[in-house]
Amino acid sequence: MRFLWLPTQNPHHNLAVEAYLLQETEDDVFMLWQNDNSVIIGRHQNTLAEINLEYVEQNHVVIARRLTGGGAVFHDLGNLNFSFIQNIVSGDREIDFVKYLQPIVDALRALGVNAEFSGRNDLVLDGKKISGNAMAFYGNRVLEHGTLLFSTVQNNLVQALKVDPAKFSDKAVKSVRSRVTNISEHLPKPMTVLEFKDFLMDFVLKQNNMTALDVLKPEEEARVAELERTRFATWDWNYGQSPKYAVERKARTAGGTVQAVMDVKGGHIAALRFYGDFFSRRDPQELADLLLNTPHAREAIAAKLENIPVDDFFNNVTADELTNILAE
Repeated sequence: MRFLWLPTQNPHHNLAVEAYLLQETEDDVFMLWQNDNSVIIGRHQNTLAEINLEYVEQNHVVIARRLTGGGAVFHDLGNLNFSFIQNIVSGDREIDFVKYLQPIVDALRALGVNAEFSGRNDLVLDGKKISGNAMAFYGNRVLEHGTLLFSTVQNNLVQALKVDPAKFSDKAVKSVRSRVTNISEHLPKPMTVLEFKDFLMDFVLKQNNMTALDVLKPEEEARVAELERTRFATWDWNYGQSPKYAVERKARTAGGTVQAVMDVKGGHIAALRFYGDFFSRRDPQELADLLLNTPHAREAIAAKLENIPVDDFFNNVTADELTNILAE
């Protein structure tokens, strides 16, 4: 197993490291890293719908899209990120955050922080969020990663992100601020974020009977730099083309927010793309392509989805729910 601490705070570079380790190596990995001021967009999200563009541009906040699903998050140097990359048994694509997060929970409790699992992918402290997590699969490998809010400037977090009104019935800014807290405010003894990083890394090393950190080899760094340049730092990856559609429908489900944008011509679905903070085992665009040329009618869509494993594309979303989103 490889244990890595990334020395850069460049989000495009760090996400390229993750992609390289997940997709082009075979070792299990535990990695800690930080990003400078940035908004990290979920794999399936529409970037411009998630960010406060004026604030982001005025404050030079970097936009970066990750490989995993879930929602947009704000990173600064008061936030510590962790990644687990592991080999899995062929076909074992269960989205189970608890399995991967237990070492993080154990480490926090060893510090006197009574973290608990909550919802579909969060860690909370006294009911307030301190960690959000996401997961992606690649062949027989899985990436599970998350944030640890240690001393994040919460006002910047609130200002950089737009809030989906479907998630909150109260005032949006108030809702976001009240739902998060910093770990540093709950420690029995004060420590810096880098001291916290050292403690967490040492804790996981000892759990795995290891003592030393690894580093990326020069040829690995070269490959990461290429991935950063050609994918993770590009406009196409981080913003992408967002064509205009004639139909837009969205709903909040147990699996997260699912938004469908469609071009309907002659009563048939001519173009379809999904956005949202959902998690998936397979690329939702595969399902979207299967629905092309289907009549834009409830019965036709339901019949088409009847033989499609919808849960593979939208975790914890049923075929009936997706039909309700797509159909008139």
